[in-house]
Amino acid sequence: MHTVVVGTAGVTASDVLAVARAGARVELSDEALAALAAAREVVDALAAKPEPVYGVSTGFGALATRHISPELRAALQRNIVRSHAAGMGPRVEREVVRALMFLRLKTVCSGHTGVRPEVARTMADVLNAGITPVVHEYGSLGCSGDLAPLSHCALTLMGEGDAEGPDGTVRPAGELLAEHGIAPVELREKEGLALLNGTDGMLGMLVMALADLDTLYKSADITAALTMEALLGTDKVLAPELHAIRPHPGQAASAANMLAVLSGSGLTGHHQDDAPRVQDAYSVRCAPQVAGAGRDTMAHAALVAERELASAVDNPVVLPDGRVESNGNFHGAPVAYVLDFLAVAVADLGSIAERRTDRLLDKNRSHGLPPFLADDAGVDSGLMIAQYTQAALVGELKRLAVPASADSIPSSAMQEDHVSMGWSAARKLRTAVDNLARVIAVELYAATRAIQLREGLTPAPASRAVIDAVRAAGVQGPGPDRYLSPDLAAADAFVRAGHLVTAAETVTGPLR
Repeated sequence: MHTVVVGTAGVTASDVLAVARAGARVELSDEALAALAAAREVVDALAAKPEPVYGVSTGFGALATRHISPELRAALQRNIVRSHAAGMGPRVEREVVRALMFLRLKTVCSGHTGVRPEVARTMADVLNAGITPVVHEYGSLGCSGDLAPLSHCALTLMGEGDAEGPDGTVRPAGELLAEHGIAPVELREKEGLALLNGTDGMLGMLVMALADLDTLYKSADITAALTMEALLGTDKVLAPELHAIRPHPGQAASAANMLAVLSGSGLTGHHQDDAPRVQDAYSVRCAPQVAGAGRDTMAHAALVAERELASAVDNPVVLPDGRVESNGNFHGAPVAYVLDFLAVAVADLGSIAERRTDRLLDKNRSHGLPPFLADDAGVDSGLMIAQYTQAALVGELKRLAVPASADSIPSSAMQEDHVSMGWSAARKLRTAVDNLARVIAVELYAATRAIQLREGLTPAPASRAVIDAVRAAGVQGPGPDRYLSPDLAAADAFVRAGHLVTAAETVTGPLR
């Protein structure tokens, strides 16, 4: 099995995906263990002094003014975890929780948190055992980090609360730890706080969304090209020299992808034959501009994610010169903004795909295709309601595009009076990404059917490869009305698994 080694310098997006989704093992580097031990010496020295130090010998948040005596500090650390494990609602997905735990371990191993090496080892052991704490949908405001979600993870390290075992069964965490020979941790000064104070949940979801969107943006380029073919549009608008004079990188990449898919098509360019039109509609002609803007948004989000993956997010932090200083690095604004920005781009990509689908189904705008791509229009409704479903999904995407980060709800007796809502931004982006895959699947379903209805015209070799692959995946072609939901579900699975991109790339080579 693949192993990810965690050092002091952060981790990569591929590391997160390997642990969260592929179950990769986690090991701690010697460098990380040395840094953990050195930082802990600093915390222990401060704990022995009479002066109060936030997070070491004081309460938390609005209660930070109380100095905690040595005999109560272990209880203080246990209590912050128990009290902050206050999430509610449905369980969060396993991959999100694994990303959450792994990214907290990444910060712990930086040597800036003051956590003992044995706590970090226990975190790695829990991940490697396939034990997944039960984390709930609601509880994080995205400031002081993802407090409630991380608290539920810390609770599992203490052998308390519930967790899911490797067999998928939810049981008491203490039982699962015992079965795997993992001793519960007994938290000492600062350790409870250090396990809770990070942007790890929102960051993990950002990394996974970017990976999914990489596939979906390529998929959208392919379906846009298929629709252009089906509508007998012109691929001249995809010429590299046109995009070079407006040098947005994402736009050029999307145009190049569409042009690669359409290479050798016998359908494009026929728009001048029987029903002359000077230009194709915006939803077809401007596909690279819209998808390209989304790609550039993804590039910015990836840069933010890269910086955050290299960060040590905690409060207070142990500095190289031995000082322990309070800070505001736990504020989730940088991550929250790009999560919201991506949701806007996703909504627009879904919106333009739906407009292309609608054009394929409208006999007044489809340039010779049958109404709703029906076999016997009137007797058959064809894909009429498939477009309704797509439109409903796009409506939801638009609602999900409303930014969470524009909101702030004060908490902790006004001590934490401005919060990022980054966790909420991440949760709605996950829903948006899921819905975008469904929207693209509907366009794929309509465009492949429409191409097959263009009798006597030969599609591009890449289009032919896509049609053959999607039919082999159980998505049926033209014909009389049938139970449509299974076809749409199969198309969705085909897109989501990356099979659409793979099918096109058998002809085009790697798409951008």
